[in-house]
Amino acid sequence: MADLDKLMKELGELTVVEAAELVSKLEEEWGVSAAAPVAMAAAPAGGGAADAGGGDDKTEFDVVIKDAGPKKIEVIKVIRQLTNIGLKEAKDMAEASGSKVLEQAGKEAANDAKSKLEAAGAVVELA
Repeated sequence: MADLDKLMKELGELTVVEAAELVSKLEEEWGVSAAAPVAMAAAPAGGGAADAGGGDDKTEFDVVIKDAGPKKIEVIKVIRQLTNIGLKEAKDMAEASGSKVLEQAGKEAANDAKSKLEAAGAVVELA
């Protein structure tokens, strides 16, 4: 049997992007759907400290939709892939300018999310 304490510790160390990826893989493998949306990313205590450094040192980014563009349904699909939130929440996010799809995501994950959203037709900004 698996060491459940070790598994819990490892799961607790996942980033938001890794957790979302895990949910997608579990849904695929077992043919199930997550019952509740996954929290996008809670800011760590003292979250403003990362922004104080400035310039190129930044390692965490918010992925913000400025405009869903003409293919809103495609953008909604990508939002759901990235966050595992429900259809209504994804639709509301796509329709509201300035919505944060991901918060404090790593540079690679943020750029990946941005490129996927832009390919779907959205105007996206990394903040």
